[in-house]
Amino acid sequence: MKFKQIILVIAISALTAIASVWSYNKWQNDNSVAFLDNNKIPVNYASFFDKDGKPGDPIDFTAAAQTATPAVVHIRTKTKAKQITNNLPQRKNPFGDFFGEGDPFEDFFNGPRIQIIPEQRAAGSGVLISEDGYIVTNNHVIDGADEMAVTLSSKQTYKAKLVGNDPSSDIAVLKIEGKNLPYLLFGNSDDVKLGQWVLAVGYPLNLDVTVTAGIVSAKARSININFRQSKIPVESFIQTDAAVNPGNSGGALVNTMGQLIGINSAIASPTGSYAGYSYAIPVNIVKKIVNDLIKFGTVQRAFLGISYPNDQLSDEQRKAAGIKNDGQIGVFVMDVAKDGSLAGSGIRKGDYITKINNTLVATGPEMVEQIARYKPGDKIAVTYVRDGKEHTITVTLKNKVGTYDIVKSEATIDKLGGQFENYDGKKASNYGFAGGVLVKKITGGTLKSTQMKEGFVITNVNGQDIKTVEELQEVLKSSSRVKLEGFYPGSENVLYGYTLDLNNTDSQEDNNAQ
Repeated sequence: MKFKQIILVIAISALTAIASVWSYNKWQNDNSVAFLDNNKIPVNYASFFDKDGKPGDPIDFTAAAQTATPAVVHIRTKTKAKQITNNLPQRKNPFGDFFGEGDPFEDFFNGPRIQIIPEQRAAGSGVLISEDGYIVTNNHVIDGADEMAVTLSSKQTYKAKLVGNDPSSDIAVLKIEGKNLPYLLFGNSDDVKLGQWVLAVGYPLNLDVTVTAGIVSAKARSININFRQSKIPVESFIQTDAAVNPGNSGGALVNTMGQLIGINSAIASPTGSYAGYSYAIPVNIVKKIVNDLIKFGTVQRAFLGISYPNDQLSDEQRKAAGIKNDGQIGVFVMDVAKDGSLAGSGIRKGDYITKINNTLVATGPEMVEQIARYKPGDKIAVTYVRDGKEHTITVTLKNKVGTYDIVKSEATIDKLGGQFENYDGKKASNYGFAGGVLVKKITGGTLKSTQMKEGFVITNVNGQDIKTVEELQEVLKSSSRVKLEGFYPGSENVLYGYTLDLNNTDSQEDNNAQ
């Protein structure tokens, strides 16, 4: 009896084990995950395989490098030696009459007035964009240069002239006289994707043309570097890890098809040399600016007429600005200008701008990049969110001064904001000068932001003597940062200096303006 019971227990145990294993295998098959199924390919891996399910060809940079290198040029600049004076008024020496010649106190009271800035040379890169010699580069590569020489990879050298420059975006256009020159085709920076292979081509560290490879690691980056040369900067960089060093500025960022997708402009580095990240201006912004500079001589920049917070604000700063932590994606509107493009549109403080012409914008740089493609008078669709509800309106963009007009190219002397005339040579000689330019009236511009008074006589700009209005206008063309020196008639032996940045006529606070 006991033997039969033992056999029964063993049989029941065996059946139970078999049933358990069968049930587990059935459940496991019904709930299998994708990576265990070798017969299926997740949709996000589709681009890695051809139609036969085999891996695609490995990426080869050879064709792109061979296409790009002949069209990337080496730019060398020269700034002539200049004489400058100190910025302090000279004081009359009370002991001069007592000591006469050889006065030991003369240097104490007057000090060394003349200082020599030696000739300066610099180098960068540029990209040929037409067969007749138009070249795009960075503004900071050529800013202040008196002479510019362009050398191709074939070692041919040309003299270049400046067509136009835009400090806000750090773009400049040069022209050399040539025919049938190699040039790069524009790509589409909107199609650039994170992880995409790219090549940086240029002349780093005064080396010959050099190609480095990397991937796109971020888009629409703002690193606040263009604030150095403009208070209305346009920044929406493509960030890559392609090695870029001093001398690469103005060079090409190309895709694996050899198309130009950006102009290399900056690096993020604690040492000044490559440390992992480089930044390029998207080619869709470059195209618009280049066309404006060639056609109009200046950039036709449109503005929405709003202020918005910096993306780097802390949580405390965002809270103080009235920005709710509600997870809403978009650009928070801090204020709407009374004469801006959005005046009367219904958009108000507290709204979030989420789309420009149906393109999503989540950050300030993304919005700036979209608006930078349009000119005053263009109509665009602006989508915004208020209280969780989405609205779309059509607005006509205005320029900086609140009109729809195309902006004419402004002569550099006009940026000073004044009325000028030649100062009488005989009168100037009484003060020890051969001539000068009288500031007859100050009407605005950069002079308005200085302590200069009407009646000032300009005798020197950046260390170069000035005798006529024509000479003043010519000298101002070569640099955006200038130091005007001269005197006020009646103020004997007193020299004054005023330092100006002709590109910075607006104030910039913690909030951005667009």
